Amino acid sequence: MAEMICIGAIAGAFGVHGEVRLKSFTATPEDIASYAPLTTEDGTRAFEITLTGQTKNGFTARLSGVATKEQADALRGARLYVPRDRLPGLPDDEFYHADLIGLEVFDTGGTALGRVRAVLNHGASDLLEIEMPGQSATVLLPFTRQAVPTVDLTAGRIIADPPEGLF
Repeated sequence: MAEMICIGAIAGAFGVHGEVRLKSFTATPEDIASYAPLTTEDGTRAFEITLTGQTKNGFTARLSGVATKEQADALRGARLYVPRDRLPGLPDDEFYHADLIGLEVFDTGGTALGRVRAVLNHGASDLLEIEMPGQSATVLLPFTRQAVPTVDLTAGRIIADPPEGLF
């Protein structure tokens, strides 16, 4: 099976006629419907999507096969996936979050700093959450060209030049 990438999540029911609140993780949020059919993580359900409106932090949408509020409520929290090959290619300096998670992080001297646990964005820019070896604490590294000059997906590593005192 092709690698599956999460591009959205169902936040719950909207109204009483089977619509859902939909969060989009795509670069242009309203493009989520164009990637349909979207499947659940286990691949047992697939949905065509029709966006019907906007809500705070997302959209309202109709999903194929969902006609009642109860059916929509049952999907709360479901993440929606597409095969990797259905996503568009990216320019050299852009990456899918899924490609960064799990990469080893080294400093410019070759010392291992940790592994990317997650990619976060709290409004200003992306942050790489780095798990440090042998520690439960994580470090948030700004995902900027200055702090992360090299991302080598082929080798599965990131070369970082973190701000002084971060690690």
